[in-house]
Amino acid sequence: MEAYDKPLPRGEDFNGEFYEFCKQHELRFQRCGDCGAWRHMPRESCQTCGSFNWTWERAGGKGQVFSWTVIHRALHPGFAEELPYAAVVVELEEGVRVVSHVLDLPVDQLRVGLPVEVVFDEVTPDITLPKFRPLL
Repeated sequence: MEAYDKPLPRGEDFNGEFYEFCKQHELRFQRCGDCGAWRHMPRESCQTCGSFNWTWERAGGKGQVFSWTVIHRALHPGFAEELPYAAVVVELEEGVRVVSHVLDLPVDQLRVGLPVEVVFDEVTPDITLPKFRPLL
């Protein structure tokens, strides 16, 4: 494993639980036990009904590109060699949206509705990030 020189997510509270599942190569999100709404970012209560009754549920990992922005100037030195790259919003079949990267696809080939599937990138021994590959 190469040294990872980019910022890492904080492993605090519910955010840490999300990344623990990623480390196990599982994409899980909170789901309300009362109204059934899925949510991301993780938090204590449901944004739809206000319930505190929820569980971590496994997502299928498939979705589509909802939006993206292409970055041409690295604001952190760790990203300089990847320019240009895209920060992509993926809408999963469960309805949650995740900001990530689409691998193995030039940024000029991104399109709204592009089908994608999660892959897990073990960037350090402690952190695994969910990223996506196109389903062509």
